[in-house]
Formats: sequence, C-alpha cells, structure tokens
Amino acid sequence: MTSQPDEAGMGPGSPAGVDPDVPNVARMYDYYLGGKDNYAADREAAQRVIDVFPQTPQLARVNRAFLQNAVRHLAGEAGIRQFLDIGSGLPTRENVHQVAQGIDPDARVVYVDRDPVALAHARALLVENDLTRVMQGDLRRPDEILAQKELSEIIDFSQPVAILLIFVLHFVRDNENPYEIVKTLMDAAAPGSYLVLSHAERDTRLLDGVPVYDAATSPAVLRSYDEIARFFEGLEPVDPRPQDGGPDNDIETPEQAASGVVRLGTWRSRWPTFHSDAPLPAFSGVARKN
Repeated sequence: MTSQPDEAGMGPGSPAGVDPDVPNVARMYDYYLGGKDNYAADREAAQRVIDVFPQTPQLARVNRAFLQNAVRHLAGEAGIRQFLDIGSGLPTRENVHQVAQGIDPDARVVYVDRDPVALAHARALLVENDLTRVMQGDLRRPDEILAQKELSEIIDFSQPVAILLIFVLHFVRDNENPYEIVKTLMDAAAPGSYLVLSHAERDTRLLDGVPVYDAATSPAVLRSYDEIARFFEGLEPVDPRPQDGGPDNDIETPEQAASGVVRLGTWRSRWPTFHSDAPLPAFSGVARKN
C-alpha cells in the first residue's frame, strides 16, 4: 500500500463541501486500491470493511481491471469513441481516458462525480487534456447530468457512447429508482451505445460490512444476480467469454454466459477470478443498445 497522509487528512485544508470526519465511499475505495487521497475517517471505516471481508482490496483491484478491460474492448473492437463515466471516483492508474486515448487519441471522456475531492484531483490530472472533462453530478439525478452544457460540449448523444456505471449502483437505494436511472441514461444514448456495469452481490460474506456504509456518505445496497442482470434488460449482451478460444474461466453457468452478466473477474479474462480462493461477491457485464 502506498504511504498515507497524516492523520489530520490529505493536506493543510479540506476542499469546500468536504467533511473529513464523515467516511466517504469514493475515498474508502481509494484506500482499498492503495491510494493516499483519503482521511482518517475513511481509512478507519474502510479497515472495518476489510476486517469483515479481507478480500475487499482484491475486489476493488479486480473491479478496476474489469473497467480497463471493458474500455479496451469498446475503444478497440467495438470502435466506441465516447465514454461517460458516472461515479468515477478518485483517479488512479490507467484511467478511462488513458486507456481509450491510448487506442484512439481522439476518444472523448467525461467523468462525473459528486465528491469535491474526487473532482479536484481529476481536474488537476486533466488540466491539459482538451478531449476530457470532469463534471459534478449525482447519479440519482440523471436528467440533471444529461442537461449539463459541459457534457454536450464533449459527448454527442447522436453518436454511440459507452455509459460506465462501475461499482456505483449499489450506492443507490431501491426507493431511489436505480432501474429507472439506468433506463433514463440509455434512452438518451444513440443506438450502438453500450452499458458497462459492475455491482456488489448480496452475499453473506459482505453483509456485516453494510452497516459501515450506513454511517458513510452513501449506504450500500447489495443485490442478487437476477437483480443485477435486470439492469441490462432490453440490451444485447456482449459475449463475456474470451474471444481467442481460451477457457471460460469460471463463468458459472451457460445461462450467465448467454446473459453476458458474469462473476467479477471472469469477463473476457484468461485468469479465473484473478486467483481468488473463492468467487468474488460481485457481477459485471457489458451490453449494447440496438
């Protein structure tokens, strides 16, 4: 793990709108990934989750690898040149714009987050990148995100776009209409667009960690496989199996392979669950709008 900042926080002062005493889910995730952009309250809360489920840092790393893998596929084989990453969190290595623009320098990326710390760090990273923007926005209000001028300056919704919802929908309560949120975003996207999604599973190994998030900036809502697969209704699944004739690598059933929604760490992966002792309690998938 990289070195952490002092116990007072990340620096001499906190950005406006930040309460360093309240655990923040984006900064907790940064801690899982070994980052340093977090406060003592974030680290303490994250460590309580790790105490419950010691594979949490691995879960975060595998989730990040899925995102990068999916973006490589979309920017390469699928020819997507626009990416909208909502709930993008704090920047780390091989961010979406770096992966996509490494394949096509003209690829356009918009990051959306509501955390001031995540926004500040992302803007500093992208200060010289004219094809990438960072916007403040809340996934719970997709219409407000879609209406922002900053978005339309970069993303042309008359052309295909990849909408990335990576480990963010499990922070949206059922009464906040998560399925309607996804539908609103995909309805705004042109035919040929893609949804990329990962989500924590309702698994007994994670249940004792849920109360930690109740005291953080967003509660955690674990969902079953069927509930996660429902987010892809009406879309054409992208085959999650390796395309080079390799093994299916722990894709558990033919039904999952057909649905395109598979165990995290197995989507087009040659490394079964990234060498986990047990399947990771999360699912992921990629699907196309026709």
